[in-house]
Amino acid sequence: YFVSRIIELNGHKPPLTYKRFQAIISRMELPKKPVSTVISQQMETCKVDIQENHDDVYGVPSLEELGFPTDGLAPAVWQGGETEALARLDKHLERKAWVANYERPRMNANSLLASPTGLSPYLRFGCLSCRLFYYRLWELYKKVKRNSTPPLSLYGQLLNPKFDRMEGNPICIQIPWDRNPEALAKWAEGKTGFPWIDAIMTQLRQEGWIHHLARHAVACFLTRGDLWISWESGVRVFDELLLDADFSVNAGSWMWLSCSAFFQQFFHCYCPVGFGRRTDPSGDYVKRYLPKLKGFPSRYIYEPWNAPESVQKAAKCIIGVDYPKPMVNHAETSRLNIERMKQIYQQLSRYRGLCLLASVPSCVEDLSGPVTDSASGQGCSTNTAMRLSQAEQASPKRKHEGAEELCTEELYKRAKVTGLPTPEIPGKS
Repeated sequence: YFVSRIIELNGHKPPLTYKRFQAIISRMELPKKPVSTVISQQMETCKVDIQENHDDVYGVPSLEELGFPTDGLAPAVWQGGETEALARLDKHLERKAWVANYERPRMNANSLLASPTGLSPYLRFGCLSCRLFYYRLWELYKKVKRNSTPPLSLYGQLLNPKFDRMEGNPICIQIPWDRNPEALAKWAEGKTGFPWIDAIMTQLRQEGWIHHLARHAVACFLTRGDLWISWESGVRVFDELLLDADFSVNAGSWMWLSCSAFFQQFFHCYCPVGFGRRTDPSGDYVKRYLPKLKGFPSRYIYEPWNAPESVQKAAKCIIGVDYPKPMVNHAETSRLNIERMKQIYQQLSRYRGLCLLASVPSCVEDLSGPVTDSASGQGCSTNTAMRLSQAEQASPKRKHEGAEELCTEELYKRAKVTGLPTPEIPGKS
């Protein structure tokens, strides 16, 4: 879809909610179909003399020639190129039952590993045409469902890259994040002391891809969950390491997960212990990417600092020596960060929309499931669920209207946090 046309149909201003964006494109013509595949006959008149040393002069440079170290480099998990992309697309669409009855896949331990039908890196690099994918999906769905129109949930993520590129979209709250290069480096290098977080960041560095819920976990940890570091720092790390990094999707997702835009329920928090334990109780994922922890029994794999000294010695991994101690106390830090977010939203409460969340109690609803270990100081309580205010439940329309109106207010960019103790995070400035 052409961005200029979307803005024109919306009264010459960008839509500020995804729902409004969907309403606009529903009134537009479908995107242009992809161009036909080039065949050899079309190339007969395109002959050019090639010199003998063409490959030496114009060939693709090696990693060494580009200055990248290759020692210990494992085989690539993702094979590049259009041929591989089209083969994966064919496999992806062979699952007609999935297309016909689409629902978002449930996460399990196997979901954490790269899929042989994964397409996101190929879409990012242009190896797979977004329009080709769109129309192949559309045509297959109509065959399976007898000319029914595919639901937005089936192809909606193909629209995400276009949403964040709209000009004049001032919807990001300017949260006063901390500047902490040391903590940022530990997070980026997988040295936080939380095996679930470190395994995810290690997979990202080794393979260039991680599951979308794994992205949620590490993004929440870096920003509002634990380290209180700006989402912009996370964007830069993901942009460097992700094979499927798309500027718009990347920036939009980080704003959402940090509660800077799109998502206001800041009291939802991913637990760096419980979320991993629920997803992969045996800890095979952690052991795969953090082999130094493979000797720990499953009960300690997500919080090895709680393992008795005898268990650590048997595992040949002493916490604080062979593997770092947790860089923060999650239970304490997340509680303080919830209070920070609460103060920010309360400062904006005079305007419609965010006022509905200003009275949220100061506790955390963790997204890890029923996991508790009060002895660890890092576990997540099962009794932290909370309800939104009755006003929010009764007036969702008013909330969205207020969110758009709020964007023009100068106060929106001047949130402050006062009167709270500072979490102990190494290297904080």
